Amino acid sequence: MQAIILAAGMGKRLKQLTKHATKCMVEVNGVPMIDRMLYQLEKKDFTRIIMVVGFEAEKLKKYVTGLGLKTPIQFVTNDIYNKTNNIYSLYLASEMLQEEDTILLESDLIFEESILDKLIDNPYPSLALVAKFESWMDGTVVTLNEDDKITGMYSKKEFKFNEISKYYKTVNIYKFSKKFSKEQYIPFLKAYCAVLGNNEYYEQVLKIVTMIEKTELKALRLEHEKWYEIDDVQDLDIAESIFSEGKEKLSRIQKRYGGYWRYPELVDFCYLVNPFYPNQKMLDEIGANMKELISNYPSGQGVNSLLAAKYFGLSRQKICIGNGAAEIIKSLMEKIEGKVGMMYPSFQEYGNRLAEERRVIYYPLDYQYGVKDLIDYFEKNAVDNVVLINPDNPSGNYISYNDVLELCEWCLERNIKLFVDESFADFSEEEMTLLNEEVLEQY
Repeated sequence: MQAIILAAGMGKRLKQLTKHATKCMVEVNGVPMIDRMLYQLEKKDFTRIIMVVGFEAEKLKKYVTGLGLKTPIQFVTNDIYNKTNNIYSLYLASEMLQEEDTILLESDLIFEESILDKLIDNPYPSLALVAKFESWMDGTVVTLNEDDKITGMYSKKEFKFNEISKYYKTVNIYKFSKKFSKEQYIPFLKAYCAVLGNNEYYEQVLKIVTMIEKTELKALRLEHEKWYEIDDVQDLDIAESIFSEGKEKLSRIQKRYGGYWRYPELVDFCYLVNPFYPNQKMLDEIGANMKELISNYPSGQGVNSLLAAKYFGLSRQKICIGNGAAEIIKSLMEKIEGKVGMMYPSFQEYGNRLAEERRVIYYPLDYQYGVKDLIDYFEKNAVDNVVLINPDNPSGNYISYNDVLELCEWCLERNIKLFVDESFADFSEEEMTLLNEEVLEQY
């Protein structure tokens, strides 16, 4: 068995990284992609490795030759790499493709070694590696039947978002038997190039081959194996986090914060992620009105205040719409004067917006406190304002509705401004909120 690597492309989307070197020379965690791939192939006892080169061909050939691999390396040069696509690169290697069973790879891939083993060890002669489609994936997708026969192959133009659940992404690693290459793939490849030219993708030929009823090619599904295709700097950043280890991996992933959805099967346990929202009815309504939501400006603050007031049974003058809690907290803390009483540990946004000398901090025992504790402490440590987060975060401390009203009364008598943050009220068993017209008027 032999391996063929398509490595003629310029990798323009990687910008400065490929200005003077071919795409496969880009480093992932300090190791060039081509090094990683070749050393993985070296372990599999291939009779030879064929590389189709183009951009910066001589530089790449000299570099690869200097790696000292025991497996024989042969180079095929695509001199018109800037005018053609990978279909022509594979066409140039078509005679070699018919000489042995072949593992075909694209050079911009990074993958764990077990993927190669899975493909090589599978007794079926011709296979296309595929992975369940994820929202971050791009490129050719396929549909499969129960026997893993490819029932459809779709390019970007043919992609339908309402069919996502059926799609599998081609990983761009294939196993072609000598018989399959000679009798099915190469004849169609040559005919396709003759009719439609060389600026196409070799997957277009595979699409035609899969339509043949007795085609030998089937799909091999990946499960939890790691792989990534690197087309641009964002892909490179994600690949480096996926293929790093230990503390370095943790550090890289943490820097992405809300971008965790780009990582297959990564579950985010952040407390700000609500697993119960949105429900299916809401998703259906958003889907039904997507055109209106995208093509129209949102309602202004006046309309949003009116809607929120309606849902909470308040007058619209008591509603202020903000672009998230942090914006409102920043505005509040900038406008109030004097010392501010607060509990620690608690939601840090309030304290972070104040100079240290303005904070009067109560440190509760075992993270638990009630209204009596707060009144006793702030009687002895004078404040002009009190911030109460109820339920509190991260302690989970909770003060009942009637007790909060007692605190309201105490603050009113002493002309202390009371700020009550109910951001986490939905986690309380008690149906509690101060969003009540009478309570707001009274205090």
